[in-house]
Amino acid sequence: MISARDLTKLYGTVPALDHVSFDLDRAQIFGVIGHNGAGKTTLLKILAGLIEPTSGELVVDGTDILKEPDGMKQMIGYLPEESRLYETMKVDEYLTFFGEIYGMDRSSIRARSKELLDWLSLQPNGKKMGEFSKGMKRKAAIARSLMHNPSVLIYDEATSGLDPMTSRHIVDLMRELRDQGKTIILSAHNLYQVEAICDKILILRRGERVAFGSMHELREMFGSIYYSIYFTVSDIAKVEGLTSYVLDGGYYRAKATSVDEMGRVSNAIVTAGGSVERIESHYPSLEEMLVKIGA
Repeated sequence: MISARDLTKLYGTVPALDHVSFDLDRAQIFGVIGHNGAGKTTLLKILAGLIEPTSGELVVDGTDILKEPDGMKQMIGYLPEESRLYETMKVDEYLTFFGEIYGMDRSSIRARSKELLDWLSLQPNGKKMGEFSKGMKRKAAIARSLMHNPSVLIYDEATSGLDPMTSRHIVDLMRELRDQGKTIILSAHNLYQVEAICDKILILRRGERVAFGSMHELREMFGSIYYSIYFTVSDIAKVEGLTSYVLDGGYYRAKATSVDEMGRVSNAIVTAGGSVERIESHYPSLEEMLVKIGA
């Protein structure tokens, strides 16, 4: 669906992006993360056709976007970080305006507008958009990005600054859009959301690709799973081979870095007359990965 090869963007001699490559299949959610200044927004703007790379190749659904930039317009729905709306307009006027830009007829615009407002649970009640809450403005901007039914959606901080309920609603909507066959590229500071919904994740550092893959692949790359074993025992000294443990919430807690070690420790606890209460699995999070790579 999307193939990027050696995308580079220079501002003077300073690279905002430096030979970034990746491949993305159709109907996936693709997260782009990194510290401030990593090149996330630059990459999204290149993918949206808003800026040209200094060099590299970008093919979307068989179209070479750098050679045929107009071919991208009907494919893309773009949502910038800030919902810049025409605040004196009502939402139906706003959607009609953009529908006409995309060459839609009035009948199609009315039907599509109603469909999107219902789907987004957006009830304007005759208000102008300047009177909307931040969450309502974000929903209006999302509706605008979907008016022409694009196959690729590029969302920069789609849930930034929203309350938890509205944020969760928009995340659920993105899952629905993926299920409808749309490809979604998003940048987000909420790394928990990225972990929860993204099929593939690109980590950038100072314009360079540090890692790319699924959460499973990234966890393997940045550190494997470990296990916390919570247990009780009358005499901790009787647990053979136990070299490290802490007290945690009324239980002893030991750490194992493999399934084999987890089995050995658990057997030793039972042999010593103890009881294993629970075992928890721990994976490196995206936040831990970003800390590890540094700014």
